[in-house]
Order: sequence, then structure tokens, then C-alpha cells
Amino acid sequence: MMYGYMTLPDETGIAHSEMKPDGSVKVYFEKPVEGGFHSATCYLPDYRWEGIDGFSESDVRRLEVILKNNAHLIMEFSQEGGFDNAAGY
Repeated sequence: MMYGYMTLPDETGIAHSEMKPDGSVKVYFEKPVEGGFHSATCYLPDYRWEGIDGFSESDVRRLEVILKNNAHLIMEFSQEGGFDNAAGY
């Protein structure tokens, strides 16, 4: 299951999975562009990137800064059923 986390001003959406038994969390990025989407996946806590499609190296570096600033929250929410569930919505 994937849980929505946030949408950036450039319309890049960030979603994350539940925490897996090995302690990892999949974080998925998707940005709408003409004709489709740019996408990428990063696995926490290792910051292992894969499936980068359309995002430039500088885009990925920017996304990683955002991810590092939010990883503690994403890791917490991944254990609580996403932000909405953790917030009691």
C-alpha cells in the first residue's frame, strides 16, 4: 500500500509505503509532464535510488534533500498507516 505524503509546488507528488519487515520504506516521486510523468523511487533508510525516469541528476539531488529533511516523518508515518491515519483523520 502507498500513502500520499505531500505535493511540491512543481506538482511532484511524494508517496511512501508501509514499513517492510526489514525496516525499509519505499518512497515514490512522480511529476506530471506533457505526455506522461517523470518518476523515481528511493528506499529508506539506505537512500537507494532506482527507476529514475525523466528526472535529471540535479532534480534527484533536490528530491534527496527534501527526503532527508522529511525521512524521520516518513519513517514514522510508514508505521502508522500514513499521515492521515497518524493524524487521526
